[in-house]
Amino acid sequence: MKTRFTSVKTRIPQSVAVCLVVALAFAFGRGDSHVQARSLSDDPTLLFQTVSAGALHTCGVKTNGTVDCWGYNDDGRADDPAGTFTQVSAGHYHSCGVKTDGTVDCWGDNSDGQANDPAGTFTQVSAGDSHTCGVKTDGTVDCWGYNSSGQANDPAGTFTQVSAGYYHTCGVKTNGTVDCWGYNDDGRADDPAGTFTQVSAGYYHTCGVKTNGTLDCWGNNDYGQATDPAGTFTQVSAGGLHTCGVKTNGTLDCWGNNDYGQATPPASPAGVGGIQELPDIGGASAEEAGAPAGGPGSSAGGYAALAGGLAAASVAIAAGAWYVRRRWHKARGY
Repeated sequence: MKTRFTSVKTRIPQSVAVCLVVALAFAFGRGDSHVQARSLSDDPTLLFQTVSAGALHTCGVKTNGTVDCWGYNDDGRADDPAGTFTQVSAGHYHSCGVKTDGTVDCWGDNSDGQANDPAGTFTQVSAGDSHTCGVKTDGTVDCWGYNSSGQANDPAGTFTQVSAGYYHTCGVKTNGTVDCWGYNDDGRADDPAGTFTQVSAGYYHTCGVKTNGTLDCWGNNDYGQATDPAGTFTQVSAGGLHTCGVKTNGTLDCWGNNDYGQATPPASPAGVGGIQELPDIGGASAEEAGAPAGGPGSSAGGYAALAGGLAAASVAIAAGAWYVRRRWHKARGY
């Protein structure tokens, strides 16, 4: 069993405009002075095609394919990797990305093997809390890292998308059904009925977009974070104790715990545009983002983006962890 102590930041600085798009970065992580700072003022041509918010760091794929990371960096999670990428996922303590040749490159904390580079080629990757999962080019899912509850087991079948959360993982299979595995005391890893286009594994709950556009959420619902909202959506991101989604008209809807405004969609930042996001996305992708996408919700676990005005015309969003400001002590394992 491992123990991590976490201190937090209030929010991503306004100077980091690409983060302002939607991501309230995961509030877990060890906050101190080891921060790699970036802002649009450093490079007026800083344009991104995808961005992913992790615990206390963020990474994005620029329009030239290179990855730019910023934020807390004592363990290398915010280092800029070499080469060009099609997708990146910022987890809790590590980051992973799919390179243009299909291989996966991971960096940052590797105490549980979550930042090992897997063999083969991939179409998507999701960095969770201390494990990582990816969809290979043949559609199978490969997971690695911390596996106390089976969250890093490789599931049977083929998938179009996967989201690594806290201690569980979910993915959309090629037939549209959702398969979840890992820790499940609260129903977060139950397999929902119906077919889906996207799923996001948060810390203690999971949400997905069904093929008819409605949302289905399951798992812990102490703060209403797993309550199914009205309307139709194109994307959803399950955070720690809150959830956010992009509706079919482009507006944002968030629900769940809102102690620090994390479930209140922010106003559109002036002068920010041209950003779009792949679905995940952890993680918690988080979570993803979920927190991490979970999360790490994840998706990410964890996972954010915007095109044009945030509240008026969002194409994707990532929910961070529980709060934008919180001190947290958690013993690893159940």
